[in-house]
Amino acid sequence: MSTTRSPTSDKEDPTSPTFRSLSHQNYRRYFAGSLVSNVGTWMQRVAQDWLVLTIPGNGGAALGITTGLQFLPILLLSPYAGVVADRFPKRRLLQVTQATMALASLALGVIAVLGVAETWHVYLIAFAFGIGAAFDAPARQAFVSEMVGPDDVTNAVGLNSAAFNTARIVGPALAGVLIGLFGGGMEATGWVILVNAVSYAAVIWQLERMDTRTLHSPKPVGRRPGMLLEGLRYLRGQPKMLMILVLVFFAGTFGMNFQMTSALMATEVYGKGASEFGILGSALAVGSLSGALMAARRPKVRIRLLVFSAAAFGVAEIVAGSLPSYVAFVLFCPLIGLATITLLNSANATLQVESDPELRGRVMAIYMTIVMGGTPVGAPIIGWIGETYGARWTLIVGGVLVLVGVVLALLVYRSTSAASRLAAEPLPVPVRS
Repeated sequence: MSTTRSPTSDKEDPTSPTFRSLSHQNYRRYFAGSLVSNVGTWMQRVAQDWLVLTIPGNGGAALGITTGLQFLPILLLSPYAGVVADRFPKRRLLQVTQATMALASLALGVIAVLGVAETWHVYLIAFAFGIGAAFDAPARQAFVSEMVGPDDVTNAVGLNSAAFNTARIVGPALAGVLIGLFGGGMEATGWVILVNAVSYAAVIWQLERMDTRTLHSPKPVGRRPGMLLEGLRYLRGQPKMLMILVLVFFAGTFGMNFQMTSALMATEVYGKGASEFGILGSALAVGSLSGALMAARRPKVRIRLLVFSAAAFGVAEIVAGSLPSYVAFVLFCPLIGLATITLLNSANATLQVESDPELRGRVMAIYMTIVMGGTPVGAPIIGWIGETYGARWTLIVGGVLVLVGVVLALLVYRSTSAASRLAAEPLPVPVRS
């Protein structure tokens, strides 16, 4: 592991504990590049959806298929991508994955600008984009601790989340303005998507500028059979990590279906339209941004914060499902976003700090698979509940199941901790007479 520091990149006393990771030169460069790229990514999400709808004959089903194809590689390939992240230098791997996604965006933008995009083009390119994202996610998550070191991981994870949620607020609004300025048709969406393609250059360039002497990079692991199983066996012996995985599985599977639950509450319960539905997304993002900045000030994560944030998220969803008016629901949404991001940031930072550096890529890949992999299971269940019993029950039942997950996570932690202590105790030595 390289720990040598150059005079120009030594860590200095930060002026604010919220932004202390920015005192690391490498992280400062990465943060600037990723902020630009995140804005572009959110712009493309809006433009891609609009592009699908501008193709004659398309509707909600085509949108769903596009989203599914884009996320399918993440679910299928993330575990293997974690093995790749541990085998190769993460900085170079990230440059490759960012370039892959840039090429996919470039292809989609060009055919849209030329006015020749067809539905199958979008499906194919969305799937290719998802492959790049699948290999990008675990490497990007694990690379954070290499830029800042263990003492500032919690802060850096919080700042990454703050950048993501800032882009989540700015990107869609900017995309909407640009699509309108360019005329609102297929060609307009293409120009916005091309902006995203160019934005990847910011990350690739900043990764190239990094001082590799100050990176806390473990030696890449050599190829050997059973590397993924090795990661699973490692997690099985880590009580706190197992508890985290149970918490995020229940929260991600049954609680974080915000696009669906917010749409159902806005339309079916409060009788509102698309613009009011969009406001709910912004309200959630405001809460998430606030939670991310609060997380950045936190020096370390304790077990009680993980449990409390998960329980608070479950309770918040139950309360939200019971609110009498749209205004009350809008005002309450930031609390849901705050609880959600506190849980996810705390889980992410804990896994990064406590995992073996040689296994960190695989640990983060398994984490990402569990967080995102539960959605295809939970969304149809929650959707059926809403269709059968009403929109309010999508939130109430989701919140209850999150609380069930909290109880199960505590039981898992207790049982695995006891088993670990028992395994660590030395066997009694027989006394011979």
